[in-house]
Amino acid sequence: MVTKNIQPEVDVLTFTPSFSSFMEREIFNLSTNKRLGTAKNYRSAKKSLHDFFNKDEILFSELTPQQISEYERWLEKKELSRNTISFYMRILRSVYNKAVEQQLASENFPFYNVYTGIDRTRKRAIDVNIIKQLQNLDLTKKPCLAYARDLFIFSFYTRGMAFIDMAFLKKREVREGRLQYIRHKTGKTMSIKIEPCMQEIIKRYAYKTIQSKYLLPIIRPYKPKDEYTQYQNALSYYNKQLKKLSKLLRLKTSLSSYVSRHTWATTARNKNIPLSVISAGMGHSSEVITEIYLASLDTSLVDDANGKILQEFLWR
Repeated sequence: MVTKNIQPEVDVLTFTPSFSSFMEREIFNLSTNKRLGTAKNYRSAKKSLHDFFNKDEILFSELTPQQISEYERWLEKKELSRNTISFYMRILRSVYNKAVEQQLASENFPFYNVYTGIDRTRKRAIDVNIIKQLQNLDLTKKPCLAYARDLFIFSFYTRGMAFIDMAFLKKREVREGRLQYIRHKTGKTMSIKIEPCMQEIIKRYAYKTIQSKYLLPIIRPYKPKDEYTQYQNALSYYNKQLKKLSKLLRLKTSLSSYVSRHTWATTARNKNIPLSVISAGMGHSSEVITEIYLASLDTSLVDDANGKILQEFLWR
């Protein structure tokens, strides 16, 4: 009788012979811990790298400085922005470094020669008078635009609250006349006094959230799709409606989910509110971040000023 050697079953999520399977484990762990946005970003970076190699399995040994440099040039030819390329590189580098820490990969610094910084992007803000225009805009016959307008203004009222934080804002986080929640991006606890203008918008949509644990009707409990997918779809639809509002008002700066936050920061600075107060209001981890943030808002103001100065020198 021949005795067969029975090999023990191997869990693919714990056995990591390649970079691909190790990264898949990281994505699995992120998803398990409900860090769905980060998991999605990791999947995008992983897919991009696999498209470059044109294979399903990538070994750690294949991630050489030369190959990663070629991957960077490949991304540039696809006309991705420097920040997007850097974003992918930082994710892949983070996964690789974690594997090095666990002694699963050699420390050969494959990402040493590629760009992993962040280019300063030009943030846009609108004049506070446009906020007043939006407030007074009669949209009774356009309920979808009215809803997008109300969310945009609510974000401005709440110190530039991010759309994801508005979407997941729970009723139980309304305590003692304040909104007390944790920012998704930083994990920082925020506390905002509920002013009458905020309460008005909350009451306006209260009938839509009777059976929901959420304060605003962005995520619906009776919808079949999971909450994060609902959030993503809602964000996309929200930005489309904001573009329609921009055209309706003939704005030079198109409205987006970020513009309300930029506008709050700019308005606070223009009212000479101390940097430390603006930093706390926006939930930044340090005043240095707020300084960088505000500096990126300054460029449009300088450009406008220069345009006015040069107006009389234009060729006629």
